[in-house]
Amino acid sequence: MQKVVTLTMNPALDVGSSIHSVAPEIKLRCAAPRFHPGGGGINVSRAIRFLGGVSSAVYAAGGHNGMMLSQLLDDDGIDHHPVPIAGITRENLVVYEESTSLQYRFTMPGPELTADEWIACLETLFDLEPDYIVASGSLPRGVPLEFYGEITRYARQYGIRVIVDTAGDALNRTVGKGVYLLKPNLRELELFAGEKIQGEAHIRQACRRLIAEGLAEVLVVSMGAAGAVLVTSADYLHVHAPVVPIASKVGAGDSMVGGIVMGLAQGRSLADAVRLGVAAGSAAVMTTGTQLCQKEDAFRLYDEIAAPA
Repeated sequence: MQKVVTLTMNPALDVGSSIHSVAPEIKLRCAAPRFHPGGGGINVSRAIRFLGGVSSAVYAAGGHNGMMLSQLLDDDGIDHHPVPIAGITRENLVVYEESTSLQYRFTMPGPELTADEWIACLETLFDLEPDYIVASGSLPRGVPLEFYGEITRYARQYGIRVIVDTAGDALNRTVGKGVYLLKPNLRELELFAGEKIQGEAHIRQACRRLIAEGLAEVLVVSMGAAGAVLVTSADYLHVHAPVVPIASKVGAGDSMVGGIVMGLAQGRSLADAVRLGVAAGSAAVMTTGTQLCQKEDAFRLYDEIAAPA
């Protein structure tokens, strides 16, 4: 398996709990909290680990939350490389309301990083000599919006493939820098294309145009319950997601990315890697709170997806 290194500049200590019902102005007594390491790249590394693969996680970490995050990654058996920062790693809260089956997700801002701190993250990342880099999640204050784009530009010089999974200006600044794979959702694809997307033929057409313009070599358009669409300059494939009971959608996208990059690192074809990604994403929605995909579920669903019609 080729070497996969994930990068998380704005990780979080994810805290999950549940309550019968949410109401304002009163003290709400929740169930005992569950703690998980969080943040885009970290979740991708966790998904790869749960699927039976191996990766290394590089992330900024500070304060007591950063220490707990590192301990949780130890507990998960993940090779990880925290980069010390002066600020305190953020904490996110997910509360499940039992009376309505609704989920409330409270996301906190991360600490501000100094130039020395984010440069140290870059040095740690490239010192690990990856074959694949997964740059995932938001950028905290202090980190330039061009950060992922510059990682991509540098990595390309050394034949390193970069997968970017972020949003907003940080995503826009990667355009034309040599990204290998992007995983936009349909709304993000419309923003890139500058038009409303209607139907699969339109998705294929828009993606091919964006690939020709240098957005990325590969686009995997995430379509939720409808699965994902894989588009390259030559290939097109709609991988339909299996029907599964939904417990929580938290981590489904990160699990999909984990399945895709693990498949690629194992030498699978792009099509087969995306099938594994869709299976992992579908398996993730079957778990509660901030848990991710489970290996048994993911490979059972993969067999369903990969089976001939």
